[in-house]
Amino acid sequence: MKLRKAVFPVAGLGTRFLPATKSIPKEMLPIVDRPIIQYAVDEAIEAGCDTLIFITGRSKRAVEDYFDRSPELEAELEAKGKIEALAAIRNIIPPHVRVLFVRQSAPLGLGHAVLCAAPMIGRDEFFAVLLPDDLIDGYPEGVLSQMWPVALEHKASVVAVEQVTREDVSKYGIVAAASEDGSVMKLKGIVEKPAMDQAPSTSAVVGRYILHSSVLETLATQQAGAGGEIQLTDALVGQIESPGLYGYRFGGKRFDCGDKRGFLTANIHFGLK
Repeated sequence: MKLRKAVFPVAGLGTRFLPATKSIPKEMLPIVDRPIIQYAVDEAIEAGCDTLIFITGRSKRAVEDYFDRSPELEAELEAKGKIEALAAIRNIIPPHVRVLFVRQSAPLGLGHAVLCAAPMIGRDEFFAVLLPDDLIDGYPEGVLSQMWPVALEHKASVVAVEQVTREDVSKYGIVAAASEDGSVMKLKGIVEKPAMDQAPSTSAVVGRYILHSSVLETLATQQAGAGGEIQLTDALVGQIESPGLYGYRFGGKRFDCGDKRGFLTANIHFGLK
């Protein structure tokens, strides 16, 4: 069994970076010399994914153009002998990887965005979901590569978790563990953005998921939850009994690039690296 498909929800408006994101998708903002989305794509390809599914919305044409070929630019670079630059744009996506785009018709939440990928996901198949805003410098390898052996061993869905401060639990989905074994947690519950005094732990779900396709069946009939949106967290609760749900404390450093401070810190980190 291989992890072959990765879903990238990129339909959000990026309001925290206005006015820049009025015309530039937030996923295309650069971290040093590559857009944020490229780091998540590279992580998925490293983990073995050969089908990348982007869930887009209006004003996201730049994302599609970035992952398309540009014959005119390639010809100009080749004519000027700029071989290094030519290789860089030709290798954005390896030849064996295919790229698909699906339009999310309305901003109905992360769960709805994931559901938009359902026609491309097979029955009894695992697939990845990566939120590009969570830029993670995984160590010793990318986070998806770290998580896949856990999904494979338990034949269950896996979410990446990270410790946060008690003051920040209301910003995340917070997990409750039934048992723990090193970096792996068997989960018994998730609470979406709980109040500080109602959080079951300080272990927060961050933007990496390996999900069994049965979650799509749950999302297809799920009612809107918090904020009037179809919440992925609510559907994950349905995975706890079957096929199972695990949390994984990944190795590496995460940057919240949906936040200005996190975006600047990521640029410094990768620039120095």
